[in-house]
Amino acid sequence: MFENVEGLLVEHADIEQQLADPALHSDQGRAKKVNRRYAELNQIKAAYERWQSAVGDLDAARELAREDEAFAEEIPGLEQASHETEEHLRRLLIPRDPDDGRDVIMEIKGGEGGEESALFAADLLRMYEHYAADRGWKVEMLEATASDMGGYKDVQVAIKSSSNDPAEGVWASLKYEGGVHRVQRVPATETQGRIHTSTTGVLVFPEVDEPEEVEISQNDLKIDVYRSSGPGGQSVNTTDSAVRITHLPTGIVVAMQNEKSQLQNREAGMRVLRARILAKQQEEIAAAASDARKSQIRGMDRSERIRTYNFPENRIADHRTGYKAYNLDQVINGALQPVIDSCISADEEERLAALGEDN
Repeated sequence: MFENVEGLLVEHADIEQQLADPALHSDQGRAKKVNRRYAELNQIKAAYERWQSAVGDLDAARELAREDEAFAEEIPGLEQASHETEEHLRRLLIPRDPDDGRDVIMEIKGGEGGEESALFAADLLRMYEHYAADRGWKVEMLEATASDMGGYKDVQVAIKSSSNDPAEGVWASLKYEGGVHRVQRVPATETQGRIHTSTTGVLVFPEVDEPEEVEISQNDLKIDVYRSSGPGGQSVNTTDSAVRITHLPTGIVVAMQNEKSQLQNREAGMRVLRARILAKQQEEIAAAASDARKSQIRGMDRSERIRTYNFPENRIADHRTGYKAYNLDQVINGALQPVIDSCISADEEERLAALGEDN
């Protein structure tokens, strides 16, 4: 795997020259992609230099130990440092998801369980909001359909990072959240204290950096406008500000009514539509590639039950990785990183195994 490093170092030097060219920064979309790649290669370059230094120190200690036994005592520690830096570099060289540096659009939808499912959708949204705040990310509300008891039948948000480092990208972490989230607890609507099981669905899409990334012909769109409504269907606006956009070639439908302006709702709807079309295109490419390896951690099946939140036992369990902990009260308040780390680690192990088979 390490024979590829020299080529990456050449690419790193080339990108440094590109970043010094003012013309690059006149194209924000291209500049963003180049900066992301540069941040990724910076990590590889630094890790490679640390590994080379550790190997050099180990070789020197072994050479000196032939003449002075005192140096032999340093060898075990240097061997450990060499192994650790090598393993760190190996993981950085795993082919990264090209979308890792992207922001995301997330949709949380009530599922089985009626009002309790909608209330849990609101809990999940708060969990992701707290997690995003801890990471320094910004959450933007795009659309929300409230339930009668203060939950969400459907809510869509955009989550953004200011970092150029793909490892710190929103998609790099939240791509593992797509699927069915199961909750076990006594609902607010339960009068006899019985534990119910409900489900809530989460969809996560990488957001398109620039509109030009996904070409959409106006002739392929059907746009309907109507009056927005609140819980129970009552009208909450006297103008036709709500927008429903149908992409005819794919059948994807996006509806927006959160803003009072029809133009703002249309712009938000197009952001979501582009993200969904991009995700659909990527899924089709992956399905068509004969050598594509599907991640068992982040599969394409959005109906897969990925996680259980058991409130009576204060237990959180991820069914893909086997992760289990009894700190659900902390997780639901945003302490989600260990759960996500279990997914990242399992995904890396799977990619490493695939690379071993290929080699």
